[in-house]
Amino acid sequence: MSHIYHIIIPALLAFIGTLWVHPKVLKIAIMKNLVDNPDARKLQRNPVPVMGGIAVFFGIIIGLCCSQTIFVRSDVFLLISAMLIMLYVGTIDDILNLSPYTRFFIEILIVLWLMYVNEASINSLWGLWGIDALLPSWLAWPLTVFAAVGIINAINLIDGVNGLSSGFCFMASVLFAIIFYKTGNVTMTILAVSAAGAIVPFFLHNVFGNSTRMFIGDGGTLVIGTMMSIFVINILHSGSSCAPIVSKGLGLVPMTLSILAIPVFDTLRVMSMRILRGASPFHPDRTHLHHIFLELGFSHVGATVSILSLNTLVIASWYLSYKFGASVNAQLYIVLALSIAVTFVFYKFASTQIRRNGKGLKMLKSIGKKMNFEKKGFWLVVQSWVDKL
Repeated sequence: MSHIYHIIIPALLAFIGTLWVHPKVLKIAIMKNLVDNPDARKLQRNPVPVMGGIAVFFGIIIGLCCSQTIFVRSDVFLLISAMLIMLYVGTIDDILNLSPYTRFFIEILIVLWLMYVNEASINSLWGLWGIDALLPSWLAWPLTVFAAVGIINAINLIDGVNGLSSGFCFMASVLFAIIFYKTGNVTMTILAVSAAGAIVPFFLHNVFGNSTRMFIGDGGTLVIGTMMSIFVINILHSGSSCAPIVSKGLGLVPMTLSILAIPVFDTLRVMSMRILRGASPFHPDRTHLHHIFLELGFSHVGATVSILSLNTLVIASWYLSYKFGASVNAQLYIVLALSIAVTFVFYKFASTQIRRNGKGLKMLKSIGKKMNFEKKGFWLVVQSWVDKL
């Protein structure tokens, strides 16, 4: 593996790149009125610029540009091209509101293109259910498209409260960076640390900023979602650098699923409930996990901290099951059970308590009240500092 500074430098440059360009993108967005206006479904009270994805993408590219490894890999150039297309599509969607079906179709085409050119797909379950043979193409390709497009949309759909999508993507990027670093995949490590470094300045402005707050927008979530799906494909492809750690009893499928647990399972819950109601799975509503936290009195940041903590619980549970020698199948079942519990079961319980004014509502609202720590002492100090960046 490369020296550690080969990893630190891309992350640092990505951080500086986003930090530098953020106020410039913000100024343009305000001048051109490229904002997300409040309505009955949205949670903000005032118009907020939505070009944050451009700043994050710029930071990622700056981080990648310092690495010679990136320039000699044609597959990375294709990934950057795919991310650029996604940024364009998402930004157009932010401005003109594309049809969900149009965007969905473009996502499928981009995933198919990447799979075809890179000759990579989710074609191995790595011993799950005793399956060691490679999956046939007629199964691997649809599975990869379903997983990749699902991840892209899951990342997009959690972008509902300040800091949630960027905080989650930072956490996931760091975890994927550690996995790729430990298994010697230099290229994917640099991509992951560049993403993590680029997200940090945006996260600070999105969470703490007052005059400098921007939303990442569909452009940003589609870019990061595409990168997350590429990470998953690289881990679950038969030529994965993670192969050596499988022999130690680590389940690659439950590992990746645990990292993406909340976005994936909350999206499955929301879309399945929409279909059961006879509505389009793409029809927007207020039934996401972050909405129920806000109904319970949590602040935006309180909801973000709570949801990220729940996802961390799933990851920690998977890791402990692996360390204590659980089989690959058992690791998966533990991840599935906890993911369903913190999305499907919790949402049903909380919504029932709200609707019926149940006995547990007072406890939930008490916790929510304690999670309102914005606009107080330390918070105002940090906010003032961030607004000056």
